[in-house]
Amino acid sequence: MSTPTVAILLCTHNGERFLAAQLDSLARQTHLSWAVWASDDGSTDGTIAMLEKYRTKWGPEKLHILNGPRVGSSANFLSLICNAAIRADYFSYADQDDVWDPDKLSRAISKISTTPFATPALYFSRSVLIDERDQVLGISRLYTRPARFQNALVQNIGGGNTMLFNASARDILRSAGPTVEVVVHDWWTYMVVTGCGGVVVNDPVPSLRYRQHGTNQIGSNLGLWARLFRAGQLLEGRFRTWTDINLKALQAIESQLSLENRQVLSLFRAARQAPVIPRLIGVVRSGITRQSFIDNLGLYVAAVLNRL
Repeated sequence: MSTPTVAILLCTHNGERFLAAQLDSLARQTHLSWAVWASDDGSTDGTIAMLEKYRTKWGPEKLHILNGPRVGSSANFLSLICNAAIRADYFSYADQDDVWDPDKLSRAISKISTTPFATPALYFSRSVLIDERDQVLGISRLYTRPARFQNALVQNIGGGNTMLFNASARDILRSAGPTVEVVVHDWWTYMVVTGCGGVVVNDPVPSLRYRQHGTNQIGSNLGLWARLFRAGQLLEGRFRTWTDINLKALQAIESQLSLENRQVLSLFRAARQAPVIPRLIGVVRSGITRQSFIDNLGLYVAAVLNRL
């Protein structure tokens, strides 16, 4: 069999400071059949010049440079997902400031390669957290409960920078279109794949070094303060806004959800509109769940306060 191809979907915006380290780590991949599609969202620093330098070094077949929509990183990633010119067996999101392990692609492919072609499949992993000087800060949180639609509706457990998914998953994501409003592209990917009955592999072994710095759009949720901050978001109503956005986005692919998950979605929608006691009963009946006792306690408090 031929070696599977991978399209690395790289989004950039004023990433000159750390971009070379990331590009060098892509070049060190033990899986060799890859090409980078870099979509730049209007950089004003040396990002474009650096991309052009690497395109000259690698060849134009290895690095394609595109103009992003300039309305945020998630929309930029969606523009790449929906770009008909990008064809591959697998697709992998890439941030501009991380450093990939050499076996990132090969290990991810090996974990989902036995999935039938027509079945959507998604891989993600933990990350080693590093600072601006490459010093290790820790490791991202380990999620041990099943990765399924009932979880994806109320929690994102997959870091987009670690994700790799097959062409079947890409086709469903693409069918929703590049302008669908989502909270973040990785949460959207997790919801779509689980909702459509796909296979999800949550690898406890890290696949990259995830850089933490002052301009991170989304940082790690490691540590007590980060989890308290997210609990505060849940209770103050921001989470309800996110849920509104996610449920509206799911309308675009609802016909492709499994029968079981369409029922879950219907129960969850109805519960959110019900008075408090029926709301709690509906939440239980829908089966929605987060990844820990504390997380679920916050979920039910939010349900009582109509913040879900």
